[in-house]
Amino acid sequence: MSTPAPAQADPDAAFASPRTDASASDSSPGLAGPLRTLLRSLGQIVLQRHAGTGVCVLAALALCDLRLACAALIGAATANVCARLTRQPRQAIRDGLAGFNGALAGLAAFTFVGDTVTAVALALLAAAASAWIGAPLARWLRHAGLSVYSAPCLIATWAWLALGAGGTHAAAAGALAPARLARPWLDAAAGILSGVAQTTFASGALPGLVLLAGLAWSSRRAAAYALGGAALASAIEYAFGAPPASFAAGLCGFNGALAALAASALGARAAICATMLAAALHLAAVRLGLPAMTAPFALAGWTVHGAWRLMTPARSRPQQEPAGGEAPDAVASAEGSTLPTETAMLAAPKIESPIEAQMGSPIGSLAGVQIGARTELPIELPIESPIELPIEAQIDAPIGAPLRPQTEPQFGSCARPTAR
Repeated sequence: MSTPAPAQADPDAAFASPRTDASASDSSPGLAGPLRTLLRSLGQIVLQRHAGTGVCVLAALALCDLRLACAALIGAATANVCARLTRQPRQAIRDGLAGFNGALAGLAAFTFVGDTVTAVALALLAAAASAWIGAPLARWLRHAGLSVYSAPCLIATWAWLALGAGGTHAAAAGALAPARLARPWLDAAAGILSGVAQTTFASGALPGLVLLAGLAWSSRRAAAYALGGAALASAIEYAFGAPPASFAAGLCGFNGALAALAASALGARAAICATMLAAALHLAAVRLGLPAMTAPFALAGWTVHGAWRLMTPARSRPQQEPAGGEAPDAVASAEGSTLPTETAMLAAPKIESPIEAQMGSPIGSLAGVQIGARTELPIELPIESPIELPIEAQIDAPIGAPLRPQTEPQFGSCARPTAR
């Protein structure tokens, strides 16, 4: 559930960002191109730009409920068509970024509405609305360096839920929970896998296993983060009083799995923080009786990315060690220059030239010039001091005798003229 942020700004598009070198098969004639776009839209539900992941998502939905598979296809196709009509970027459409919120909107409609005809109508309307909302919302969030995630779907779904369009029926996900197994650790494993499946509104250990295989097809690292996020969030919510039926149905783990995927580009520490925050937000929504859906994941992803962006400049500033013989305070500046600092220049030993050694007055060594430039102190040069020849040379030289010119003058040394 992500959309790419500007280059080098959005760490959460590590798995879902579009490739600049899109293959020519994406625009191939026939049904291959649109089918690939449709499957990528399903794969983007779990932040993967991969048609194979979309196939596994569709298979997981079909294993759970054929209505859900049809809902995902209806929503993704509608959103992609609306994105084309509104002339959204073709590359974003081909990468599935325009259709995944429509797929989610369709899934939400079929999950919360029992009547099939009403569910289809709501799926079409919500998918179209998510496509129209998504483009400006994604541009607005991109300015802040954030991804849109599932925000368009949430806005469209909350709108018709607030209007009471779905009636009083809601699909009870707990009823889809598998029967309790003989061993507790098998129950725990089934609940965690069901949490992975709930990222697509499915439920059950087998759909979760199929979806995990689809994640591994795209990226084994992504599969590990999703599984770890679902396990951590499920454990946290169960420890804080979540019902065993909700744990078994996967309702405790799906926000954690998505949050871990969203923050995985920032590292394991950020993924853990995002997972814990998503679990806490989901617990609060359940206590308040709010239909949070994937809102905890989106809020956790935005919070962690924003916090990491604020902390990263101070934490990751390179600490350069001084080279051998260099003053400890001589460090590189923020602009990349390697000028020594003022403290280092004041502590640097002064190097006198031979002229200074003979005359006993400073002429402005390199350190002195830099100190004057940095501290804006005037530098007095003894330019009016006459350079007198030794007395012996003046006495021994005959009057009018030409001086022998020095063919190779020595810079910084006192050239002593002699008589021929």
